[in-house]
Amino acid sequence: MTDTEAASANGVAARYEETDGERRLTFSRDGREATVAQNAEGYAMLKVRSGPDGDELERYYGFDMALDHAAELLGVAVPDLPVPDAAADMGM
Repeated sequence: MTDTEAASANGVAARYEETDGERRLTFSRDGREATVAQNAEGYAMLKVRSGPDGDELERYYGFDMALDHAAELLGVAVPDLPVPDAAADMGM
């Protein structure tokens, strides 16, 4: 089962998904993607990937640091990233 929620702002689209094993927040802009992923239980470090199934680039404890990395990958500022309400509690 997958639950999803989407948002968009400032030229960035965001898609939040809950699958059987992970919570994923994927940002898209101009053909580029960055995904912040966490285990379904919500207590593990956040992984930043080059897309939902992309290579893991880095791990972070805090959601703010993961968002900073995702914004850098997309070439935008962190406040430009739309975060759907369901994803607001990601991080440790």
